[in-house]
Parts: sequence; C-alpha cells; structure tokens
Amino acid sequence: MSNKWSIDPMHSDIEFKVKHLMISTVTGKFTSYKAEAEAGDDFTDASINFSADVNSITTGNDQRDGHLKSDDFFNVEKFPSLNFSSTAFTKNADGTYVLTGDLTIRDVTKSISLNVEFNGLMTDFYGNVKAGFDVTGKINRKDFDLKWTATTEAGGIVVSDEVKLVCNIQMAKIA
Repeated sequence: MSNKWSIDPMHSDIEFKVKHLMISTVTGKFTSYKAEAEAGDDFTDASINFSADVNSITTGNDQRDGHLKSDDFFNVEKFPSLNFSSTAFTKNADGTYVLTGDLTIRDVTKSISLNVEFNGLMTDFYGNVKAGFDVTGKINRKDFDLKWTATTEAGGIVVSDEVKLVCNIQMAKIA
C-alpha cells in the first residue's frame, strides 16, 4: 500500500558543508524547500521529489550569501530553484538505503546517489504519522556549473570542489 508524505519543514534541515582554504568547513543551509514522497511504510521503492528556493540559502554571512546567489554560483535570478527527483530508493541488507535521482542545479541535471538512514515511524501528539531520515552524500559543485574558483597568494584553494550534503528529514503522512 502506498501513502503520500510531505516534508515537515519545522523538523527538517537541508544543509551543505564546503571546505574553505582546505582547513576549515563552512556550513550553509536552505530555509525554504518542499518535498513530497509516495511510499509504503518502509519506504522501499519510494518516489521522492524535492525542491529548494535557492534565494533562501544562508551561511550566516550576508556577503558570502550574496556571492552564492550571484552568477558565480547559483544565479538565483535565472535559476531560482534546485530540484531533485528520485529514480530509485533501495534498501541495503544492513537496513540502510540508497536514494538515487536526478539533481538539477542551474540548468545542469546529473544523477546522484545519497546514503539514507531510515529512523522509523512515530505518531505525534496530534495523531499525525511521521517518518524520520538522515540523508548524506557528496557532489562536485563544478559538475553543476558552480565554477567560481580562487587561489590564495600562496597557491591555496579558497573553496573546495566537493560539497557534502547533510539532511535531517521528517516527513508527515498526508494520505
């Protein structure tokens, strides 16, 4: 039996981490996003669609956020959202999952795979059924035309090409 699910933004975080000067990590997140899923109670073979409003990106630094919204990176004026549509959600023998799908950033779509821990189902105080997930993975930002680069006078890289994705997701059953 298949159910419809919707992300609970009050209990979810969509974050990314990028090395700065290859010695420290900058964390950012999207604060406005939507996700829907169609799945059975164990989520095997779930169909998932996600979109984030790129203008909602925040790293805690207005100048850096403005640069990320510019054409050097996301170009929010031309590409206001990033989108993910699953092509597979498979359960591993150890109970973890692999979520595979098409990620579109700017006008580039690439297939990516993410590691998923399904934390189970719970009914909240109001009788709503919730499902929890920890989702992690890595992408190369340059694969998605986020190509800005700079080096220090000493030849060090300013921003890593590798971006770590760290998402804590709570979905609510809607039907």
